[in-house]
Amino acid sequence: MDILHLVDRLEELFNNSRAIPLTHSVIVDEDKFLDIIDQMRISIPEEVKKAQEVFTKKDRFMAQAQEEANRTLQLARDKANDLVDKEVLVSDARRRADQIIDQARAEAEDVKAGADQYAQESLLNLEHAMEQLLTQVRNGLTILEEKLPPVEEPKSQQ
Repeated sequence: MDILHLVDRLEELFNNSRAIPLTHSVIVDEDKFLDIIDQMRISIPEEVKKAQEVFTKKDRFMAQAQEEANRTLQLARDKANDLVDKEVLVSDARRRADQIIDQARAEAEDVKAGADQYAQESLLNLEHAMEQLLTQVRNGLTILEEKLPPVEEPKSQQ
């Protein structure tokens, strides 16, 4: 039985009791009064047990909630650490990629400069060889001109 209901019954018994004139005392039906007290003695331990059960359940629920909160917090920390690790890896990969690109550009510039220099040297060598060949051709012509009798130019008819 609900303890509050028993208290209400006790109060009702008091309110329905007869007052003793010129005092603050009342006459209460002893059997009803003792019956309510007996019921309270029975109900109070039961109510206390229920309260203890509720308290125990509350403690268990709080422990489970705390455990779940700790687990969630640890998962969040692990996830954050993974993200930080991945960010570091991505940052390192970007930095390495930038280094590779810079190195490739520098090597490409070196190759281009080398190709330009080779082309220039080849053209200068070709020019020199052609100049030598031209000189030989002129020398050959000069020698041939000296050996041959002079060619007379035809006289024009007037």
